[in-house]
Amino acid sequence: MGSQGGFGQSKEFQDLIKSIGESRSKTEEDRIVLREIETLKTRLVDPNTPKYKLKEYLIRLLYVEMLGHDASFGYIHAVKMTHDENLLLKRTGYLAVTLFLNEDHDLIILIVNTIQKDLKSDNYLVVCAALNAVCRLINEETIPAVLPQVVELLGHQKEAVRKKAVMALHRFYLRSPVSVSHLIPNFRKKLCDNDPGVMGATLCPLSDLIKADAENYKDLLVSFVNILKQVAERRLPKSYDYHQMPAPFIQIKLLKILTLLGTGDRKASEQMYTIIGDIMRKCDSTTNIGNAILYECICCVSSLHPNPKLLEAAADAISKFLKNDSHNLKYLGIDALSRLIKINPEIAEQHQLAVIDCLEDPDDTLKRKTFELLYKMTKSSNVEVIVDRMIEYMMSITDTHYKTEIASRCVELAEQFAPSNQWFIQTMNKVFEHAGDLVNIKVAHNLMRLIAEGFGEDDGTADSQLRSSAVESYLRIMGEPKLPSAFLQVICWVLGEYGTADGKYSASYITGKLSDVAEAHSTDDTVKAYAVMALMKIYSFQIAAGRIVDILPECQSLIDEMLASHSTDLQQRTYELRAILNLDARCLREIMPMDSTCEEVEIDKNLSFLDGYIQQSIEKGAQPYIPESERLGMSSITNFKSEEDHESSTHALRFEAYELPKPSPTVLASSSLVPIPEPSYSGDIFHPPTSIPSASNRGPSELKLRLDGVQKKWGRPTYSSPAPSTSTTGTTKIQSEATQRDSASNTVYTDPKTRGTSYDSRKQQVEIPPEKQKLAASLFGGVSKSEGKQSSSSQRNSKRPAKAAAPHTAAVITAQPPPDLLDLGEPSISSSVPSVDPFKPFEDLLDLTQGTTSASAGGVGATDSSDFMSLFSDMSLNVQSHDIDPVSNVSNGNGLVGVTVEKLAQQSNKGPNLKEALEKDSRVRQMGVTPSGQNPNLFKNLLG
Repeated sequence: MGSQGGFGQSKEFQDLIKSIGESRSKTEEDRIVLREIETLKTRLVDPNTPKYKLKEYLIRLLYVEMLGHDASFGYIHAVKMTHDENLLLKRTGYLAVTLFLNEDHDLIILIVNTIQKDLKSDNYLVVCAALNAVCRLINEETIPAVLPQVVELLGHQKEAVRKKAVMALHRFYLRSPVSVSHLIPNFRKKLCDNDPGVMGATLCPLSDLIKADAENYKDLLVSFVNILKQVAERRLPKSYDYHQMPAPFIQIKLLKILTLLGTGDRKASEQMYTIIGDIMRKCDSTTNIGNAILYECICCVSSLHPNPKLLEAAADAISKFLKNDSHNLKYLGIDALSRLIKINPEIAEQHQLAVIDCLEDPDDTLKRKTFELLYKMTKSSNVEVIVDRMIEYMMSITDTHYKTEIASRCVELAEQFAPSNQWFIQTMNKVFEHAGDLVNIKVAHNLMRLIAEGFGEDDGTADSQLRSSAVESYLRIMGEPKLPSAFLQVICWVLGEYGTADGKYSASYITGKLSDVAEAHSTDDTVKAYAVMALMKIYSFQIAAGRIVDILPECQSLIDEMLASHSTDLQQRTYELRAILNLDARCLREIMPMDSTCEEVEIDKNLSFLDGYIQQSIEKGAQPYIPESERLGMSSITNFKSEEDHESSTHALRFEAYELPKPSPTVLASSSLVPIPEPSYSGDIFHPPTSIPSASNRGPSELKLRLDGVQKKWGRPTYSSPAPSTSTTGTTKIQSEATQRDSASNTVYTDPKTRGTSYDSRKQQVEIPPEKQKLAASLFGGVSKSEGKQSSSSQRNSKRPAKAAAPHTAAVITAQPPPDLLDLGEPSISSSVPSVDPFKPFEDLLDLTQGTTSASAGGVGATDSSDFMSLFSDMSLNVQSHDIDPVSNVSNGNGLVGVTVEKLAQQSNKGPNLKEALEKDSRVRQMGVTPSGQNPNLFKNLLG
């Protein structure tokens, strides 16, 4: 590594700094730093690197980071060094960590435990290093972890530790005031600490607290005054002096605090007069720090209740500042003078020559500060001079931001202190000319209002002279190039209103000028709109006065061009102009009176003049007006109802053929079949006559398999959506149908009218508020479909029992297909379309010798049979002997036989053994349900 250089660093480090300093370009510097980064990466990870070398590498890493390069690869090594027991290495690690990391860095969590341990160290230097890290790295979330230790250190025997503990609490207050709100009394105690350093550190948090609420700290005023008096009398150790001034920074902080406590409080101000006067007399104006204290005294005097002697002393100090050759002191004098003129404006008059000298000073910063002073001391007697100087300065600068500020100040002063309206108009013209579009559009509107209102006196001569002078000045200015748009709007408006008022200029001359303005600014629609309106006013005034309107060719071409403009606003204004040209004089005198700009227009917001017309229309059958808010609510409800009706219509039964089976469907582990009962005779199976539709209107019949978890490769599609549903939706639908079946078994059948009434009440509850509809539309693109499904499902459940309770009118029950136990909630839909058997292709796979036995067993499951019978357990079977023939059974094409209602009681107790059915169901799970030619006895095995 070479011999050691200065400050114990290696010669290699010294050469690095020297080479970077001698680099001639940024590229060369970057090349040197990148080479150093590669070297540090290699050496930092070397486990044999000595600790003293590691310290140097971290310092070199700081140098790399300082030059703007990424040194994040070494952050963890700095964190590790904070754990070292060696004091020098620990302090170096804390220094590197505070410079590398911020309070939100991810590595902060690794330092908190080390800080907590070091805060309890017996070595106060270690404690100070930890407190330095606390002030830089502890964020709002980790404050509670170290707060108790920091509070305990307020009573440490070393003054350096107490001072840093106060600074740490101040940092906590700035980050999270709530976390240290209970510790504010500690700041009051530390104000009386024996060490001036601790006392001076306490002034900073107290200053922030007083800024937030000065009233709660008025009781400390006497303490602050006594401390300031002791400092001014040099009772502090000599080590606190700076350029022979006793503790100047403590004095400045105390003066700032006294300013906050004495503002608007005469009693508090009187307690400060003596000490402030003493400090102003003792200040050494030959040093910068003495002038800083003197300036702070002037600021304090300007905020306290006025005292003549202090104001005089402050004026003398300002005079010294302004007479000094230093621009910095002149700047202080101008700023201090702007504070004092709020109390005594006459003070500025004593320094007129000094202020003028500052206006002519080449220092631009001093000149701007002087204009701020002039702005504050403006009044009616000096407004003309000050505004003229401001406009001259505005013309000489190119800074857009400050130019805008100067223009706004000129306008404000002219509006507030204008000696005459003519001067105001001339000043506004200058501001518009030189500031251009930087002037606020409100200034143009105020100027037009002033010209229209005039002097506000009964004598109209002065107002006429004002308007005539405005017209003359604007006709003269119109020929200048690059006029701002806002100024052109003012010019067009004034020429349209007053261009021909005094008869000095003809209408043809004014209209020609206006057309020239419109043609010169063909891209500015606002200027062209003002020009068209000015032409309309001039022509209407001429027609109202009985004169012949002579439209110049250039004006006519402008009108023709505006009629075809892409701007609808310009088109409308031009069509109105053409319509006005065709009106008579009497009509124009009513709608376009002369000089009516300032007349107040009463606006009937309720449009009461239309009440009669509205009443007549309502009597003739017109719909009354509905406010917009109500219209939005009604439209939302209408949309919701239409969507609900659409969904209920799309969930109806489908009669198209089922899909053909696909080869090798997948069987999920959760799939199960409906337990199948033992074979029984067809005559033993009960089919309720009132719930089974006729063969003509019954949909396709099918074998009853539970398809929970089975991939929907075949079988009946669900009714959840009009499109073919996926396996997931199919499973969900089957589960919901099973739930409907279970709930239907416990239903107490009531009158159909009662059912309808309850359904209507439920449907009203389902209606969604407009706010929720909007939220649903934003999240899912429309009203939630689940709401529609619930309403349609409840509708189906309410209709099913009503059908069962219908009066029995059929004399003979014909043979019916088996009821769909998996779809008890579906309503029966009559159809003249002949039924189609979707399982026709599977007939070859069945063992048809079993005939009725197989088909009958497939119709009713073991567990579902009891549930199905319970649907009719509460029915009153008042069946006449002539209504149903107990022995007439007609077989259908599937071999299923209809039975009489009288056999209900006999068959209600019959059924298969549940244990055997579950065993068969288990075997079916292992075997699978894939129908194929290799397994022709599939359904035979399934159906027992």
